[in-house]
Amino acid sequence: MQVQTVEKKGKNVDEAIRAALDELGCGLEDVAVEILEEGSKRLLGFMGSKPAVVKVSLREKPEAEARKVVEELLQKMNIDYQIDKVEWDNGTTRINIVGKDMGLLIGRKGETLNALQFIAGLMLNRKREEKIRIVLDVEDYRRKREQSLEALALRLSEKVKQTQKNVIMRPMSSQERRIVHTLLQGDPQLVTYSMGEEPNRKVVIALKK
Repeated sequence: MQVQTVEKKGKNVDEAIRAALDELGCGLEDVAVEILEEGSKRLLGFMGSKPAVVKVSLREKPEAEARKVVEELLQKMNIDYQIDKVEWDNGTTRINIVGKDMGLLIGRKGETLNALQFIAGLMLNRKREEKIRIVLDVEDYRRKREQSLEALALRLSEKVKQTQKNVIMRPMSSQERRIVHTLLQGDPQLVTYSMGEEPNRKVVIALKK
C-alpha cells in the first residue's frame, strides 16, 4: 500500500520537506505540510542544534473525492449500482453510473439525476476553496442527450443563417443551456443568449448585428 503520510527531519524546514517529497515522489502542490518542529541552531557552542520536523501528506485527487461523495449518496439510497468510469478535465469531474433500476435514478426528464448531482456538488465543495464541478451520468444518458442537443443546436444555427431570423429553443436546464452557448460561441456569425425565467428559461440563437 502506498504511503500517504510521512514525517521527516532536516537541518531546516525546507530540507525536511524536500526529503518528504522525494519519498512520496510528488511535488509541493500535491501535498499538505504540517511543521511539527521549526528546528534550532547550535547556540554559542553550548547547546546542540535541534532538527526541523515536518509531516507531509498526499492530497486526495479531486476525482477520488467526488467518487467517495457519490458512493456515499448512492449507498444511502439503497441503489444497486457500479461506478463505470470517472473522468477529470480542467476542473470538472464526470462520473458515469451503471446498474439495475437506473431509470429510477434518472427520474422524469433527468430531474432525479440533476437533484443528486446538485447535492453531490454541495457536499464536495463545502470545505474546498477551489470549487470542483461535478457531472453525474447514468449509462451515458446525459452524454447521449448532450450529443443530441449539440446536433440540434447546429441544425438551428444553420437555419438562422439561412432565414436571417432568430430561433428560440425549448426550455432547458442551466447545464443544457451552457452546452449550446459553448458550442456556438466560436461562430463569428452568431450570438446566443438566454431569456425567460426558470424553469422555462430558453436559449435564443441570433445573427450578430
